[in-house]
Amino acid sequence: MLHRRDAMIRLGQVGVGGLSLPALLEHEQAQAAGSSRHHLVSSGGQAKSCILIYLWGGPPQMDLWDPNPEAPLGIRSLFDPIDTVVPGIQIAEEMPLFARHTDKTAIIRSYSHDSNNHEPSVYRSLTGKIDRTLRVPRNNRTRKYFPNVQGVVSAFTPMGAMPASVTIPRPIGHDGSTYAGTHAGWLGGRHDPMEVAAAQETKEKPTHSMQLPDDLSNTRLLARRGLLDVIESSDRRYQANPVATGMDGFRAQAFSMLSSSRAKHAFDIEQVDTKTRDRYGRNEWGESILMAKRLVDAGVRLVTISWMYLTKSGNVSNVWDNHGGIDGKNGYEMLKAEFCLPSLDRGFHALMEDLSGTGQLDETLVAMFGEFGRTPKINKKTGRDHWGAVQSTVLCGGGIQGGQVHGSSDRDSAYPTSKPVSPEDMLATMHHALGISPESEIRDALGRPHRIVNGRPLVELFG
Repeated sequence: MLHRRDAMIRLGQVGVGGLSLPALLEHEQAQAAGSSRHHLVSSGGQAKSCILIYLWGGPPQMDLWDPNPEAPLGIRSLFDPIDTVVPGIQIAEEMPLFARHTDKTAIIRSYSHDSNNHEPSVYRSLTGKIDRTLRVPRNNRTRKYFPNVQGVVSAFTPMGAMPASVTIPRPIGHDGSTYAGTHAGWLGGRHDPMEVAAAQETKEKPTHSMQLPDDLSNTRLLARRGLLDVIESSDRRYQANPVATGMDGFRAQAFSMLSSSRAKHAFDIEQVDTKTRDRYGRNEWGESILMAKRLVDAGVRLVTISWMYLTKSGNVSNVWDNHGGIDGKNGYEMLKAEFCLPSLDRGFHALMEDLSGTGQLDETLVAMFGEFGRTPKINKKTGRDHWGAVQSTVLCGGGIQGGQVHGSSDRDSAYPTSKPVSPEDMLATMHHALGISPESEIRDALGRPHRIVNGRPLVELFG
């Protein structure tokens, strides 16, 4: 097996013009493949990548993709339903651009589970596991928890010059805690998603940071010191970082990404033309969707966008949690604010235009959901409260047949009335699209096998 230091020494010997560090690492991966701890069962799915737009907080189903115009006052959405390009499919009026793309989407109106709390619902929707030990509120992620969907995808992705998964703009967290379910858990740091920034209001450092240390940022300094010295200096810094524990040879891969023009290009949206940036929206949400598109173009398999808002006071807000009261706005004012529906509508529209226009939609799965839905009853702040019983979600691309609605809810958009879908089913469907059958197994540090998810992929959604 080619160890990290051996790779460094050999790379120092051959120089930049010879065998690259990523190539050496790929060689190490290939040598180890025969003794891999994990067992992949192919699903036959053809998607090369996935963009997960995670609407943290819980979007109101009746105010997005499941209008309830027949419900009584106090439950009925304050938004009118509008027709879409697919006859018979209506959505809320605040998403007129999304309405142009329902021929590409499968809207699931029967996603359901039994929790009304953020922490266990985030954890279950991203790992497919129920853990009754989770602390509410503010449960910190640790290595004892089951790997999230990003960690599982990483376990079955050959190592290359780009990370298997990336989280932007930052993982879910606030008030000193980064939520369980946002990294690779007991799979270890080598399978954590790359995080562009740490969770706000925490002291954590982002996993697999792309930032060079200050004293290594000058390119002339890099050349003067020599490649091997730079790698070893950076490696010492990685080893001193507790977040990097367990990464082993992947520390070297992380450094290769630091100096990779391909990676830097993908993350640098300042290079994008003005018209494109305007189409996606010049805000953190539109720019995150644009960056996700660039990252999958560069070879990242799974990009998760954690949708959140930093309030005027600097606090983290999960704005889809529209009880009401953020920056003085009531619940429906929150939905109509830039940080909610307008930015989602614009960004999704631009993404669909670009993916379908280049033919990439067939090989790129796009998923949108949060941890739960919202109550039927409108509260005193003209918002809605936590509701795990039903949520609407969206899948498109990656082999999904567009122009369909899966499942249904009752008159009040309160409970599923047909084809209920669990968080485990949703994750199984995402894995299936990426070619990973739910029967695939990952092994923990003790060598014990674990099925990646106990759900049924919604194969009927695929064309």
